Amino acid sequence: MRAICLYLHIHQPIRYREYSIFDVGNNSNYYVDNFNGRQSNERIFKKVAEKSYYPMLSLLLDNMKKYPEFKVSFSITGTWLEQAEKWGPELIELIRKMVEMGQCEIVGETYYHSLAYFYNLDEFNDQVKMHAETIERFFGVKPKAFRNTEFAYNDSLARWAESQGYNAILAEGWDRILEWRSPNHVYRPIGCQKLKLLLKNYRLSDDIAFRFSNRGWSEWPLTVPKYQDWLNNDCLRGNLINLFMDFETFGEHQWRDTGIFDFVSTLIPSWLSEYENKFVTVSEAAEIEPPVGEISMPDTVTWADTERDLSAWLSNSMQCAAMDQIYSLRNSILNTHDGKLIADWRYLTTSDHPYSMCTKYWNDGDVHAYFSAYASPYESFMYYMNILRDIEYRLKK
Repeated sequence: MRAICLYLHIHQPIRYREYSIFDVGNNSNYYVDNFNGRQSNERIFKKVAEKSYYPMLSLLLDNMKKYPEFKVSFSITGTWLEQAEKWGPELIELIRKMVEMGQCEIVGETYYHSLAYFYNLDEFNDQVKMHAETIERFFGVKPKAFRNTEFAYNDSLARWAESQGYNAILAEGWDRILEWRSPNHVYRPIGCQKLKLLLKNYRLSDDIAFRFSNRGWSEWPLTVPKYQDWLNNDCLRGNLINLFMDFETFGEHQWRDTGIFDFVSTLIPSWLSEYENKFVTVSEAAEIEPPVGEISMPDTVTWADTERDLSAWLSNSMQCAAMDQIYSLRNSILNTHDGKLIADWRYLTTSDHPYSMCTKYWNDGDVHAYFSAYASPYESFMYYMNILRDIEYRLKK
C-alpha cells in the first residue's frame, strides 16, 4: 500500500488594532471586528473565506462523496472557530459533515495557536485542554493526534504528548535531522514507547504550497501527471507521503486563477486510480507500519523560514520582550477570574503577533511582510506593548 496523508492547518488570529499610547487607560477595545479598520478581523476573515475556505472545503467534501477512499486531516484553532461561528457558520457545518462521514480527522493543538509550551507549561496544558473541549463540542470527537503551534517540536514535547495519551505527533521532516533517512516512514520519538512521529515531506508539500504559481520555477507549470510521477518516485524511499500545509494554500496563497483547485480535484482521482494507492488520516498513517527507527530532536524544529527554528518568532529583542511580558502576567490575570480580561490576554499569546514583529530580510522577510497586518514590525510591537500597558492598568484598577 502507498498512502498520502493530507493534513491542512486552519487558523486565523484575532488581530489587534492600531492601539496608540493615548488609548491606554481610556479604551480597552483592542480588536477591530467591523469593516472600518484596516486590520478588521471580520473583513479579513470574510475575504479569506470567499477565496479559500468555502471553495476548498466544498471541493474536499464533494470529493469525499465521490471517493469514499479519500480522507483528510485538519487542525483548527479556537480563534478560527470563534470567527467562523460569527461570520461563517456554514464553514463549520462543512467540516462537521466530513467528520460525520468518517473521512476527516481533527488533530489537537493549542486553542490560541500560542507558543505557550516554551514559556509556561500550565498555560500550555490549559490551552490544549480548551482546544480539545472545543473540538468535541463542535464536532463530537476528541483529538487522538497532536501538533504544536508552527510545528514547533522537540524531544520533550514528544514525551509530554505520550504522557497525555496521544497516538501520534507531527513534525517537520528537516534534512538536518533526518540526514540519510526518509520522511516517508513512521518513526518513534526518542524516549517514547507508544507515540508515533509523522514527518512532513517538505519538498513535495512545498511544491504545492509555495512553488505552484511561481513562473520562475524550473518545473512550472506543475501538472498532475508530473506531480504523480514525483510521488511515485518518492515512494521508493517509503510508502507514506505526508503532505502537510496551511489550508490557505488553496485560494489565498495560491489563487484560483493559478489552477490550484483544478489541480487538487484532478490529483485525488488520479492517485486513487491505482489500486495500491490510498489517502489516510493522521491516525491511520501512524498505523501503516511499525516505527522503522527513533528520531531525536533535542533542539526545537519548526516548519518556518530557512532555519526551521523559532527565530521567526523569537529572534529579536522586540519579540522576546513582548513574549516575556505577556507570560509574566499570567498568574495575575487568572487570579482576577475576569473572563473578558483573561480572553483579551490569551488572544495576545497567538504566535502571529511576534511573527509580525520579525525583522528578517531577504526571502524570509518577504514572507513575514505578506502575512503581517501592520506597516512595519516596529508598529506591531508598539501597538502590542501599548495594549499590555492597558492590561496592566486594568489589573491595577
